Amino acid sequence: CPVTLRVAGTTREGVGVGVGVKAISYFTVQQGRRDEFASLFETLVAQHSSPMRAAGWLGSTLFAVADDPDKAIEISDWDSAEARSEVMQSEAMGAFAPLFELLAAPFNSTVVKQLP
Repeated sequence: CPVTLRVAGTTREGVGVGVGVKAISYFTVQQGRRDEFASLFETLVAQHSSPMRAAGWLGSTLFAVADDPDKAIEISDWDSAEARSEVMQSEAMGAFAPLFELLAAPFNSTVVKQLP
């Protein structure tokens, strides 16, 4: 069961979280470096939130996995799956390279939408 570690952002002005889709990303961090990962995550998201919001990102929360000190989960809100895909494939993701260097393995994500 995850517990909240850091909150990086919640809404874009005029748009409530819960609109569009959520992406659930699973990170395995190098042993003993989860706090460093969380701090860098918070810093990078704050630095790049304006262009990400313009591209369709609504906000995200990073969670610590309670029973595994080397795992973290991010739940992010997006206007659409297409908006997230475009951002993830863009050159802008290069700014997050230092974060990805702290991972012990590639991360994976699942994009979900609320059932009607």
